[in-house]
Amino acid sequence: MRKLGILIFLLVFGLSSLAAQELNFTVKVNIQRLLTADPAVFNGLEQSLKEFVNSSKWTEDEFRPEERIKGNILLTINGEATDKSQKTIPNVYTAELAIQASRPIFGSNKETTLFNFIDREITFKYEQFQPLQFSKTLFNDNLSQVVAFYIHIILGMDYDSFALNGGSDHFQAAQNIVNVAQSAAAVQGRGWSSIEGNNRNRFWIVENWLSPRMKPMRELQYVYHRLGLDQMSQDPAKGRSIISKTLENARKSFDTYPNTILMQLFLSAKSKEIMEIFRMGTPDEKDRVADVMSRIDPTNANNYRQLRQ
Repeated sequence: MRKLGILIFLLVFGLSSLAAQELNFTVKVNIQRLLTADPAVFNGLEQSLKEFVNSSKWTEDEFRPEERIKGNILLTINGEATDKSQKTIPNVYTAELAIQASRPIFGSNKETTLFNFIDREITFKYEQFQPLQFSKTLFNDNLSQVVAFYIHIILGMDYDSFALNGGSDHFQAAQNIVNVAQSAAAVQGRGWSSIEGNNRNRFWIVENWLSPRMKPMRELQYVYHRLGLDQMSQDPAKGRSIISKTLENARKSFDTYPNTILMQLFLSAKSKEIMEIFRMGTPDEKDRVADVMSRIDPTNANNYRQLRQ
């Protein structure tokens, strides 16, 4: 599981006896777009959100300080929400959430991006100094639900990167959040339903992670990180070979189910990194990776063709 991979890393780079929570995120709230509502309403939200993310207990595992998952959250308040007649809804706001998380690459001082996504469909009710609370079974507020959802997605991806299918419990926790949100009469905003967002919303993110048809993407998450990237410092050629083969395997999933949200998330996090990895590859590796990446990411095909130069 994840803890075994981390333990190996710590045995090499040193141990710490201090316990900590799972996340170490930088959290910012941007209110520059807020033109009509009183910005003082959001005094304290940034600190509350930071404490909610970094101080809550999200897993049953004990994390050392150096094990904590690093990331960034930027919540941008767009303005006050309106009803169908364009009348302002009191204390309800629209926003977008940019969230990014990374993981260390063993044997190096580098990190690799796990998750990089912007959710533009957030609507939430908030009053000044309102606490953020999350319940596994009750819908408290949309902002807490959305943030908790992405935290469990990130935890699932992180655990998957250390053990094959190691993140299943967290993906199931994210699915439970979707279920609670769908059943709540007071839920605000879009993003929780299968019929919204052109298969790019929260519903489809977790649906993809748990779907048997996306098994190659689950395998990619583990093989790419644990068997590929984490081996690069000791045997770069072996690491590149493993990554190349797992990309070709993931292409089969793309051929059957093109343009899934999981593939888009992978490309958002990894396309530049893959280019850097294979700049030092053999001509055959460069050709194969350029072909695979051009097929699954055609909008950036010209960038991948540069590998052949």
